[in-house]
Amino acid sequence: MSQLKEERHRLIIQWVNEEKRVSVAKMAKKFSVTPETIRRDLTELEEQEKISRVHGGATLYSKLEKEQAYLRKLDINRKEKQQIAIEAVTRINHGDTIAVDVGTTTVHLADYIQDIQNLTVVTNSIAAADRFNLAIEEKRMTGKVILLGGFTNPAQSSVSGAMTLEWLNHMYMDKAFISCGGIVAESIYDYDLDESLVSAKMMARSKYNILLADSSKVGIPSFYSFGEARHFNEVISDKPCPKEWNEWYKRWTIAKGS
Repeated sequence: MSQLKEERHRLIIQWVNEEKRVSVAKMAKKFSVTPETIRRDLTELEEQEKISRVHGGATLYSKLEKEQAYLRKLDINRKEKQQIAIEAVTRINHGDTIAVDVGTTTVHLADYIQDIQNLTVVTNSIAAADRFNLAIEEKRMTGKVILLGGFTNPAQSSVSGAMTLEWLNHMYMDKAFISCGGIVAESIYDYDLDESLVSAKMMARSKYNILLADSSKVGIPSFYSFGEARHFNEVISDKPCPKEWNEWYKRWTIAKGS
């Protein structure tokens, strides 16, 4: 760690201890660095159990007695998921209306969005909605975030159910960014039936569908099949497509840098 970064970390900890909660924007201004640099600092400090990250900033460290399933999954192949999100976000253009489903890869899209104007985001992921709102707050994008109605699932930070599907029936999106629990041969799978139905509806209501699948999903089936290769225009992964998967091969993109 550089001396400059080490000193910045020390001061961040001191500041949070004194004020209990500090925003990313205030820290970026004080240290004359980008918000992205501060977010990386906060991630490292949280891993060291020095602070706790919250929406838009940091607060005093608090250790959860029982970690949520969503948070556990978020840490699996985190770097690969982030690299896939960096690639995927290049598919987003000014004026797009996009659907983003619940997933520990799709949730990273908002972290890497830059200089996008008039974007409309439709999502059933509470975590993704939170991060896209932060992107608007930090002026990395303009537009609006639509969090779909429905029943909440706190463990997955999601919304689903009949109301969610009904809302989507009245929407039409340019692109859908879809996650999965597994991908085998010509089919994709997920663990949660209700969330899978929402993902399938997003795909049906979008012109262009993009599947984001890190290497931990490739060749692994899970509970419920909700789509096939023919439903997708593109797959973005950190792992090459298995040669025998003919239907996927022509749609497969390996994230740059993976």
